[in-house]
Amino acid sequence: MRSTSSKNRTGRAAAAVLAGALALSLTACGGDDKDSSGNEQSGTGQETGSTVTLPKLNGESLEVAAVWTGAEQENFKKVLAEFEKRTGAKVTFVPAQDPIINFLGSKVAGGQPPDIAMLPQPGAIKQAVDKKWAKPLGADAVKELQANYSQGWQDIGKVDNKQYGVYYKAANKSLIWYNNQVFENAGATEPKTWDELLTTAQTVYDSGVTPFSVGGAEGWTLTDWFENIYLSQAGPEKYDQLAKHEIKWTDASVKNALTTLAQVWGKKDYVAGGATGALQTDFPASVTQTFTGGDQPKAAMVYEGDFAQVNIVQAKAEVGTDAKVFPFPAVGDTAPVVSGGDAAVILQDSKAAQALATWLASPDAATIQAKLGGYLSPNKNVDNSAYPNDVQRKIAKALIDSGDDFRFDMSDQAPQAFGGTPGKGEWKALQDFLKNPSDIAGTQRKLEADAAAAYGN
Repeated sequence: MRSTSSKNRTGRAAAAVLAGALALSLTACGGDDKDSSGNEQSGTGQETGSTVTLPKLNGESLEVAAVWTGAEQENFKKVLAEFEKRTGAKVTFVPAQDPIINFLGSKVAGGQPPDIAMLPQPGAIKQAVDKKWAKPLGADAVKELQANYSQGWQDIGKVDNKQYGVYYKAANKSLIWYNNQVFENAGATEPKTWDELLTTAQTVYDSGVTPFSVGGAEGWTLTDWFENIYLSQAGPEKYDQLAKHEIKWTDASVKNALTTLAQVWGKKDYVAGGATGALQTDFPASVTQTFTGGDQPKAAMVYEGDFAQVNIVQAKAEVGTDAKVFPFPAVGDTAPVVSGGDAAVILQDSKAAQALATWLASPDAATIQAKLGGYLSPNKNVDNSAYPNDVQRKIAKALIDSGDDFRFDMSDQAPQAFGGTPGKGEWKALQDFLKNPSDIAGTQRKLEADAAAAYGN
């Protein structure tokens, strides 16, 4: 990781936890509004206990910038509304664009940065600190973090051993969602290994449905495909080395991972719309087209994190019944566990901004959004019953039980120019690879040239 040392975490304990938690048949409670004790929960997601002390901030105004859109943005606004209710402050959500560092740069240059920005990459936090935009968290926010987060989640929000980020939102990026009706019609089963995944894909294809939906219009989805294969196949030590650019993208381990990836991307008619169609499909559409169309959806499976549930619901499919999930299959000895997340970082220091960071580090804030679905918190003191269905509870429990044994999204650890910019770096190279999966050597050379320029080594 760019912000801290990865401390040679093995990731294997997390893999075992995730595989164990999700290998069971994942069925959801659907519309069940009760927690594990049988008590009714609020449908608004706004009723939660008070575990954090916040100051009165009547008359104060704050701006929070994030790239979130749609239901994700609306759900986060409910969390901000509860902060307003408790403190008297007024909070405005500012929609940002990717890459958010560029968006913030224009705001800073204009003298109007938001008070807090939700940064989706440790590399972006490091850049914000290097540019002297980010302000360290105060004692109250740090105390809340220490009480509620494992050391690993605290560390990835640090730069030079100083705490700058509150990882409010996490993601389990090692999941493949599937259309249960298609699987039943085809007689397909949930795979545990990569070879079994290829067999399942062929079974689905033979039934008349395209196996995979890929949101190739957004390069980050493609980096996630690569990272899961690479972590499982090459192992955690190599993963850490590549994340820091301590080994080159021309390394044989990268060739192996791209060769494996081409077994899906390069297989004729395995990707909905072919490469051209996939490159015109954004992430939300890649999910919804998997769960609409009755017995003939555009695809049977879509790879992405737990947050895909928001889009599954928008497709009017029921998680756990219409839409089921299995862990990303093991390519090597162990199934991969890749995580991501969004961290709150203060850009304009004030009592109100520090209070909002403290609020976002609390179980109270995370519980509100957990109840609304499509959200996963790394906060270990969020009650598992807050999540709205059994699928989400199992995913959340696997994340918390893994403690510090996880691997953060590799592209999110990279400099933004390489790992987080549309049309450039890793995003563009993998989009080109999706278009031409036979050009493995050329893809490696392009990745290495862009990485060397971005890392400066």
